[in-house]
Amino acid sequence: MAKVTRDDVARLAGTSTAVVSYVINNGPRPVAPATRERVLAAIKELGYRPDRVAQAMASRRTDLIGLIVPDARQPFFGEMAHAVEWAAAERGKMVLVGNSDYVGEREVHYLRAFLGMRVSGLILVSHALNDLAAAEIEAWDARVVLLHERPEAIDDVAVVTDDLGGAQLAVRHLLEHGYGYVACMGGTAETPAVGDPVSDHVEGWRRAMAEAGIPTEGRLFEAPYNRYDAYRIALGILSGPNRPPAIFCSTDDQAIGVLRAARELRIDVPTELAVAGFDDIKEAALADPPLTTVASDRSAMARAAVDLVLDDGLRVAGSRRERLKVFPSRLVARRSCGCA
Repeated sequence: MAKVTRDDVARLAGTSTAVVSYVINNGPRPVAPATRERVLAAIKELGYRPDRVAQAMASRRTDLIGLIVPDARQPFFGEMAHAVEWAAAERGKMVLVGNSDYVGEREVHYLRAFLGMRVSGLILVSHALNDLAAAEIEAWDARVVLLHERPEAIDDVAVVTDDLGGAQLAVRHLLEHGYGYVACMGGTAETPAVGDPVSDHVEGWRRAMAEAGIPTEGRLFEAPYNRYDAYRIALGILSGPNRPPAIFCSTDDQAIGVLRAARELRIDVPTELAVAGFDDIKEAALADPPLTTVASDRSAMARAAVDLVLDDGLRVAGSRRERLKVFPSRLVARRSCGCA
């Protein structure tokens, strides 16, 4: 059987090959709804399959979006990657995912690999974008959108959550329950001081405590972002002589580790210890007890990032603040803080 071509589709639909191309590629020119339906019906009837390789060679772009995350094994990044994949599919694109494992060299490796594949654009969740990675992006003149984090090494469009305001919401809520003070489980010594969500969470905790006139000295604990290390560190905090009445964790994964440590030490949550997290991963609602946390609209953030990385005019003029799309945070109160 002869291979079905774009000309065959155009003849059956009664239109030009250019219009067929506009339908297949969703642009660059609009197509009337009735014409679009005829083209789609012809494609289905003939069983036409576009030659993606030829398209990529002609346009020097593929239907791929590169997504680099620190660690997709962590629920937050896994859920974010899934949201980006769905948003990309709505635009007719596929997503390549690379895990940097919080290592700058691996981030550069995936940057070079994805850019070499002529991806349509890059969505980058970077823990701490280094100068080498920033130079690589500049050299390729790549279309890049920063998601979730906004490292200082590159001044590109970013889609983020109101991390600072969300942390303040959570800490204020704990204090309103009457706990004398709230300790904070932050990041590690390697956590960037600027542009990192966890740094903003810690700063939000500091501000909420300052508003209440409560000192923070000696009440900030370093911990990696995952539940396993947080569990180990929480065992030491909770079994010590100065056990805090409440803990705000910079990630839900950390908070789940704290809940596990409390259960192992037979500390009742929330009557003896209140716990709150940040991210509202799906497991938060199933934790024991269900975890109070801070949520943002990950689906909307993913859609915004995909739209920005695919649309023309990505590198808009203006200040860094104008190039920052901030999504609001909201408190999700559950039983771990003392709410019914």
